[in-house]
Amino acid sequence: MPNPPRPRAAALAIAVALLSASLAGCGGSEDSVDLPSQPLSWKDCPAPAESEGGGDAPSPLPGGAEWQCATMKAPLDWDDPKGSTIGIALIRAKASGNKDRRIGSLIFNFGGPGGSGVTSLPAFGADYARLRARYDLVSFDPRGVGRSAGVECEDDEQLDEYFQQDSTPDDTAERTKLVDNIKSFNRACEKRSGKTLPHLRTTDAARDMDLMRQVLGDDRLHYFGISYGTELGGVYAHLFPKKVGRAVFDGVVDPTQGPEQSSLGQAEGFQLALDNYAKDCTSKAGDCPVGDSPQEVKEKIAKLLDELDEKPIPGIFPRDLTQTAATNGIAQSLYSQDFWEYLTEGLQQAYDGDGKILMLLSDSMNGRNEDGKYSNIQAANVSINCADDNSRYTAKDVEAKLPEFRAASSLFGDYLAWGMLGCTGWAVDGAADHPDVGATGSAPILVVGNTGDPATPFEGARKMAGALGDGVGVELTYKGQGHGAYDSGNACVHSAVDGYLLDGTVPKEGTVCS
Repeated sequence: MPNPPRPRAAALAIAVALLSASLAGCGGSEDSVDLPSQPLSWKDCPAPAESEGGGDAPSPLPGGAEWQCATMKAPLDWDDPKGSTIGIALIRAKASGNKDRRIGSLIFNFGGPGGSGVTSLPAFGADYARLRARYDLVSFDPRGVGRSAGVECEDDEQLDEYFQQDSTPDDTAERTKLVDNIKSFNRACEKRSGKTLPHLRTTDAARDMDLMRQVLGDDRLHYFGISYGTELGGVYAHLFPKKVGRAVFDGVVDPTQGPEQSSLGQAEGFQLALDNYAKDCTSKAGDCPVGDSPQEVKEKIAKLLDELDEKPIPGIFPRDLTQTAATNGIAQSLYSQDFWEYLTEGLQQAYDGDGKILMLLSDSMNGRNEDGKYSNIQAANVSINCADDNSRYTAKDVEAKLPEFRAASSLFGDYLAWGMLGCTGWAVDGAADHPDVGATGSAPILVVGNTGDPATPFEGARKMAGALGDGVGVELTYKGQGHGAYDSGNACVHSAVDGYLLDGTVPKEGTVCS
């Protein structure tokens, strides 16, 4: 299962719009171009293409600031920096404050891997508007994502079928079909994007960011990474410790874990989030419409999923809501407490035989818009993960681990365990067991962990802070719900993060916000 970014959303439609990207290819040889000195041609941003989710061009920020877009050239292969180039799509909103107080650019990565920063930053730019007082707000589509040599795999019709499949097989025939479908998807990626696949490691994206720093004219990289963006930031700090400026990691990936440990941690994290949802629903003054006790809420959800495994219900015509789509939709709703109301409404509908809302939530996770067009978030997610991780699991490996995953979560255990097959038959070897983020000599990096985070469990923040090295990782704890902390709107978190980014004030180690 992917880990797309999930900042706070006012409406489900924004969540759908967030998961978007567009497609572009590689450029030709640019031997004569001095890449760090290349000029950027900033222009008004175009409306998103269908593959970006469609819709209108990004709206101005409060106060009327317009978004501008440009393309930066980067080497396709960083081992051959004077060879062929690709375009890295950028977006920015210029600093609003006094020019004499401008620090530089603040670069955002919203996670995934596979999330498009070109669409995510405008969607939630108002949340970071205060930071514009001293920074240009900048984000980008990482290589393989959206307009930055976006990976292409299966087409929309094939993806509809792919996401309808039974991803928690119960017998040999279902296991064989699942493995065959994954292999077919991965072969499609190789067929349509084989030239790009070897060059999608997080280390490649980190080198792109250092080039971006130079092209933007900054001596140091000022950075805000969310979810997978924390891993990217940690890898950057490892490669370029002396170039780190003021950096914040939020919704923190555990860099010490391989894919198996990460998936197991997510099973525990999503189960905790479901427990918290059930307690919240049943603790309110009115009746909880999906159960009278936390245990009953979870039992009814489990029963629904078992029934859907046998007989799907109508979803969004002509597709039915399958067990996999429902599980995916439930997981999506647990990324933010703002989405819990949609989960309640979706469960009510599903108990009455209507799967539209849960399917809409699932579509949001998968990057499908209401017109049936998919962004490339899933293709990019698989491609980047498989380029990074050298583990290649078999069905027998997963079967051996199922008891441990089921102990971690009766609802999500099978779902996340079988998700480890994603790199089966992948065309390119993975780079390592886990990322190296040791950054001795770096400026302080503020590492923000959320105790109720389902996708990047809280323990990951402490592991990241430790792995960055003594005097580098500074841990801040938020006692809350959802994926990440800054997007919760918590005043204590905002004060600590803004104080560091704007004024350079490092919070006291071990600060706790609630």
